Amino acid sequence: MIGALELGLIYGVMALGVYLTFRVLNFPDLTVDGSFTTGAAVAASLITAGQNPVVATLAGGAAGLVAGTITGLLHTKGRIDGLLAGILTMIALWSINLRIMGKANLPLLRAETVFTPLKEGELLGTLAGAGIILAGVLVLKFVIDWFLSTDLGLSIQATGNNEQMIRSFGVSTDGTKILTLALSNGLVALCGALVAQYQGFADISMGVGLILVGLASVILGQAILGQRFIWLASLAVILGAVLYRLIIFFALQAGLNPNDMKLITAVLVVVALLLPRWGFLKRVPSLRGRGGKVPPADQAPAVAATETAGR
Repeated sequence: MIGALELGLIYGVMALGVYLTFRVLNFPDLTVDGSFTTGAAVAASLITAGQNPVVATLAGGAAGLVAGTITGLLHTKGRIDGLLAGILTMIALWSINLRIMGKANLPLLRAETVFTPLKEGELLGTLAGAGIILAGVLVLKFVIDWFLSTDLGLSIQATGNNEQMIRSFGVSTDGTKILTLALSNGLVALCGALVAQYQGFADISMGVGLILVGLASVILGQAILGQRFIWLASLAVILGAVLYRLIIFFALQAGLNPNDMKLITAVLVVVALLLPRWGFLKRVPSLRGRGGKVPPADQAPAVAATETAGR
């Protein structure tokens, strides 16, 4: 169970990236399925080549920045639909990832990784190890909270809320979209690099269906904590990622077929979307912070951006 908790915290980095596009920018980005593997592939390749694992991890995140930028350019400059732009980049990344790794699976079992000090100190797999990982994820969360409270961050939120309005104030919405997509996929790729090192391998298919995992984390966490404040919304997505991994862990412990995990993920997303409207959360205002009134799922990003901009 501790292992599932640690992995959930690591996936919290990915959930923060999905949160930036799905909630803040209100952009359906499917690039994450490819950029997650790209981060893992770059980090694993550099580590096996003898590079410092910290540098390799940062390089993996940088590769995600490039992938997100490409999607942003296709959408803003190429005038390609956002959903299609993400799909095109994701498909292209499959071949690129194979080129980077040189094969479909790259093992890291005997290589030094960022988690090697925790393993040598016998902290990995313990509450102390989970606490260290949590501290790192929270630092990243606080940086994102700070960024979204800056003028540039508020411009990004306003772009997701009302693109025409913020453009009339002279803000380059193309620039805010490209930047957000780059940052989002950079975080996703960084998570991929960390997951590859934690699991001991990078695999070409490790990012397949990841967008569903990210959405499950965001929706599940915010169904519980809500998203009235930026700091609460970002904390909620990390909580959602942990809850998702724990649910999967207990589902496997209960004897469910591992092949059914995608179905379970889809069911979780549906339940998380319906609970705030019809479930017990609607009757517990203190958990939502909205007096029990929950905006529709498609309006939630706009409401969050409006409230934050108003403050």
